[in-house]
Amino acid sequence: MKIKLKNLGALKQAEFTLGDLTIICGGNNTGKTYATYALFGFLYGWQQIMPLEISPDQIEQLLNEGVIYINLEEYVNQAENILKKACDVYTQQLSKIFAAPPERFQETYFQIILDNFRETLVWQESFEHIIVTPTNAQLFSLTKSENSTRLAVTLLLEQEKAKLFPHSIILDVANNAIKEILFGRLFPRPFIASAERTGAAIFRKELNFARNRILEEISIAGNNINPMELLFRVYQDYPLPVKQNVDFTRDLETIFKKSSFLVENHPEVLADFADIIGGEYAVTRNDELYYIPKNGKRVKLSMDESSSAVRSLLDIGFYLRHEAQLGDLLMVDEPELNLHPENQRRMARLFARLVNLGIKVFITTHSDYIIKELNTLIMLNHDRPHLQRIAEAEGYRPEELIAAEKIKVYIAEKASIKLEGSKKKTQCYTLTPAAIDTEMGIAARSFDTTIETMNRIQEAIVWGES
Repeated sequence: MKIKLKNLGALKQAEFTLGDLTIICGGNNTGKTYATYALFGFLYGWQQIMPLEISPDQIEQLLNEGVIYINLEEYVNQAENILKKACDVYTQQLSKIFAAPPERFQETYFQIILDNFRETLVWQESFEHIIVTPTNAQLFSLTKSENSTRLAVTLLLEQEKAKLFPHSIILDVANNAIKEILFGRLFPRPFIASAERTGAAIFRKELNFARNRILEEISIAGNNINPMELLFRVYQDYPLPVKQNVDFTRDLETIFKKSSFLVENHPEVLADFADIIGGEYAVTRNDELYYIPKNGKRVKLSMDESSSAVRSLLDIGFYLRHEAQLGDLLMVDEPELNLHPENQRRMARLFARLVNLGIKVFITTHSDYIIKELNTLIMLNHDRPHLQRIAEAEGYRPEELIAAEKIKVYIAEKASIKLEGSKKKTQCYTLTPAAIDTEMGIAARSFDTTIETMNRIQEAIVWGES
């Protein structure tokens, strides 16, 4: 999946491909977060904007005949155009995603390109979904057998009763089923930890945006206010990823009751994460959030009593233990936030482990430690006796090593590029692919230049008089 951007924040023109592990590094104010938020927003809401629908006449046919068959090939043939239209609609909504004035995005272009779309479809998989009414009566089923290109929609309720059910709901469910079959595997379910996550952890109770703003607006406006208009105003004030982080931390009492696939199948991953934070998180029945140090003798610390590292990893910790699903995309803006270099290295190893288990990871980073640790994991990922000895001696496990082919790295920087429609190169902010060698790892020159400058200065200080 390739993402193309124009006039988005600092980025004049850029494109990047989503890998199993995608990294954007570079200086401040170079467009890293803009690219991250834009991708998250699309993946978060693509089903609502995808202009893919069946005809209302087919719903009438379903209610009259009891079954219809939808030819999915027709939608595959239109897939490129359907996706382009969805991206056009999404581009018009970017001001809401970023909670910024619409005029900032008047010349913005956001496009997702799927290479070899037809070849990536998993036709051989079956699909089955049963829709029930609010009273738990079965309304209709959607099924697709293996190797079939047809979706069967079968009425399960008596026709006369079914006709009383809102046709728009039946239509929406059928449309969403087609979207899931065709695009569900291509667009991973995203979870994001924004750079604002530390504050959300401390003030999770106070950061009930909707409640606080609604109370404030009602006290001013009295009864002369439209509730839907008010809600729209409330949620427009915060970028979507920040709002998602706040909503996630506010809902921890419910989230705490669930278990991810890692709990049963890969508890060692959760143990590794517990080692990074030096303890574990807990939520009481009264919705009180605590951090419990590993050797704290039953000490329970609130978030404002805990270290900044514990707070910055809260969302990631709860995601791993309670929400993670195979095929997800875990997006982390600056995972090194508040972490000691040793724990930055551990996070790099954790990300590689998750990628190898089937969770895609997308990060923006300023951390040379994370990049160099990933380089070590790439370099050790070869079947050579001396590398195996080094890995064993240094405590690296085979499941932490990663193939270079799984990683995409981009540097947000100023570079001379030829803008679309122009014959000459222009110096502007873009995303430059970093070279990744299967033997030597990632060439992240944005860090290397700074390190080389520091080394040169220090060498001049030490050897200047010799």
